[in-house]
Amino acid sequence: MIKENFPLKNYNTFGIEATAQYFAEFNAVEKLEELLEFKQLSTVINQPKTFILGGGSNILLTGNVEGLVLKNEIKGIEKVGEDGDYIFIKAGAGENWHQLVLYCIDNNIAGMENLSLIPGNVGASPMQNIGAYGVELKDVFYELEAFHLTEKKVVKFSLTDCHFGYRESVFKSQLKDKFIILRVTYRLHKTPHFNIRYGAIEQELQAMGIKQLSIQAISQAVINIRRSKLPDPAVIGNAGSFFKNPEIDTHQFDLLKISFPGMIGYALENGNVKLAAGWLIEQCGWKGYRKGDAGCHAKQALVLVNYGNAKGSEILSLSNDIIASVQQKFNVLLQKEVNIIKGFEAC
Repeated sequence: MIKENFPLKNYNTFGIEATAQYFAEFNAVEKLEELLEFKQLSTVINQPKTFILGGGSNILLTGNVEGLVLKNEIKGIEKVGEDGDYIFIKAGAGENWHQLVLYCIDNNIAGMENLSLIPGNVGASPMQNIGAYGVELKDVFYELEAFHLTEKKVVKFSLTDCHFGYRESVFKSQLKDKFIILRVTYRLHKTPHFNIRYGAIEQELQAMGIKQLSIQAISQAVINIRRSKLPDPAVIGNAGSFFKNPEIDTHQFDLLKISFPGMIGYALENGNVKLAAGWLIEQCGWKGYRKGDAGCHAKQALVLVNYGNAKGSEILSLSNDIIASVQQKFNVLLQKEVNIIKGFEAC
């Protein structure tokens, strides 16, 4: 059933007031095909604009959405195979990401534990190549199924096909707006490979009194850390980290360290250095900043927040001011991790 002038406030974690001109949900490929065919034949919705909505955790709406918004509600989690080392788990794109992680933890399937409590749905995980605490989606990805909007057929993508990069994939570049992700299959470990080097995981495990490592303990440590630093979208509207951690070459990093000895940087395999965007933003005085209901979170400068009734345009304006100030102070250009929906971006 297609609804008109549908409110989207409860469908984006920023809690931005906006409406979809037309809105519908699909929970199977057949339903998706039916909606797309209806849209094509309809004298009312016969325009080319279609926007696919997942968990709404990585978008900023800056206006009402024209055209048809389709909410992906494909569910299901199942084991689809195993070999000597790995277990293969397939999940529908409409499944909540953290619930998938908990499913793996509960079944002693390793690999997802460092990715606990990341907001959003399964479908966004390969699109964004989500990552946290030393693990990225590509480390546990096997394949996905996606629906080609033009050719109206399901296509499988392998790890290589997805061209994963830092918070990037082929679905955000060459194939942007061409596919709808339906299901994702993950290759997970039977035997855990613990990763506690990143961030404060080791310290949190000590504070928890953990004597023997387990995926359950690591997951809980990550949950504790995230909850201590990041606001709950149910309480304060936000989309998690608004900016990517920028990458610069070692020469520029060495020069910056002379002027800013406290600068945080992590050496990368390609010889470059990844900077902590939160540190850069904090040094520019934005941490805890608030103008009206748009602000920069008091505990984590990477997170922009809606304290109640901020407009998407106000949060976007704040993000642009932050980018400009960081570039002026450090000559480093921040990039937005959150997808900006400017009234409408066709899909």
